[in-house]
Amino acid sequence: MQPTAYLDHAASAPVRPEVRDAMLPLLEGTYGNPSSAHAPGRAARTALERARREVAAALDADPAQVFFTSGGTEADNLAVIGAARAAGRAAGAAVSTVEHKAVLASAHVVAGDGGRELLLPVDGSGALDLSALDAALAARPAVVSVMWVNNETGIVLDIPRVAARCRGADVPLHSDAVQAVRYLPMSFRTVPVDLLTISGHKLGAPKGIGALVVRDRHRLAPQVHGGAQQHALRPGTENVAGAVALGVAMRLAVAEREAEGRRVMTLRDELEQRLRAAVPELRIVGADAPRAPHVSAVVVPGTETSTLLMHLDRLGVAASGGSACTTGSPEPSHVLQAMGLPRELALGFVRFSLGRESTADDVARAATAFPQAVERARRAEGALHE
Repeated sequence: MQPTAYLDHAASAPVRPEVRDAMLPLLEGTYGNPSSAHAPGRAARTALERARREVAAALDADPAQVFFTSGGTEADNLAVIGAARAAGRAAGAAVSTVEHKAVLASAHVVAGDGGRELLLPVDGSGALDLSALDAALAARPAVVSVMWVNNETGIVLDIPRVAARCRGADVPLHSDAVQAVRYLPMSFRTVPVDLLTISGHKLGAPKGIGALVVRDRHRLAPQVHGGAQQHALRPGTENVAGAVALGVAMRLAVAEREAEGRRVMTLRDELEQRLRAAVPELRIVGADAPRAPHVSAVVVPGTETSTLLMHLDRLGVAASGGSACTTGSPEPSHVLQAMGLPRELALGFVRFSLGRESTADDVARAATAFPQAVERARRAEGALHE
C-alpha cells in the first residue's frame, strides 16, 4: 500500500527531525526541575530560558513576554478569560464569529461570569465587520479577540487594522495566530496586538506545547493556581523539552518562511486548479480573499463532509472537515455559517492543508481521489433519500 497523502497539516504536523534531536537531551539527561537551585535544575532552567529567547526572537518580542502553555487552547483561554477576570466581574469579551472554539467557549465563560459576550460578524469574504468592531469597542469590553488566519478557511484577517482600532480605544487585542506564524511575517513589537497565541504541533513541535505572548501581564488574571513559575501567570513546573521544541520549531519556521510559503502556495494552487477541473461545481471558500498559502477549503453541493472524508481516507488521502456530526445529524461549520454560505453547500466541506512534508505527488493523489470521493458520497446521499 502507498503511504497516506497527508493533507491535514493545519490540524497537526509531523515532528521535525531537528526538533526531535533538540528535545532528546532534555528527555534523557537534563532531568532537573527548572525551579531547583542545584546543577541539574540550573541546566534545565538554562535550556528553558534559551527556548524562551528563541520564541521571542521569532516573533520580535521580548523574552519576558513569552509564557509557555500546554497549547493553543490553554493560551486562548488565558487570554480571553484572564483579561476579563482581571478587569472585573462585569467586564465583557468581544470575539469574531469565525474564531476557534477555544475562543468562542472562553467568551461563553466570560458571559457566565456576568460579563457581556459580544460577537463580531464577518462578511461573505470572511473579513471582519469593522463597524461592528467600533460599536463593540464603544461598550468597553475587557478584551477583543480576532484570529490572524482562520483555521478552517485560511482567510487572513486584517489584524493591523483591527489592532489600530483597539489601541485607539485602549482595549487589549488578542489574536490566535496558530495558523499564521508559519507563513506570515509578524512583529509583536510593531503591530499593536496585546496577546498572541501560538501552538507547537502546527509547526513541527510535539503536541502539548504552546505559548501566549503577553504585552502587559498585569492585565491578565491567572487561570491556573499554585506556583510562582512564569510570574504566577501560568504556574506549574514547565515542560522544558516541549519549550525547547517550540523554540527550535519557531526558529526554523521563520528562517524558511518566505521560500516555504512560495512552495506551498504553488502546490495549493495546483491542487485547486485540478479539483476545479475534475469537479466543476466545486467552490473554493475565500478564493478572492487574502489567504495563507497552506489551506484550501472547498465545498461541493450534494455531498456531506463525513462521507467525503471517509472515502478520501479509503483512497489514501488524509484531509479534514469543518462540520461536526452529532448523533448522525451533520451540522455545517460555524465559520461557513458566519460567512453566509447556504446550508446545503456548507454541509459538503473539506479542508486540505499542506505543510513542509507535502509533495507534488500528494497533490496528484488528492486530485485523483477527490472526484471519486464526490461520486461515492453522492451515491450514498442518493441512497439515503430513495
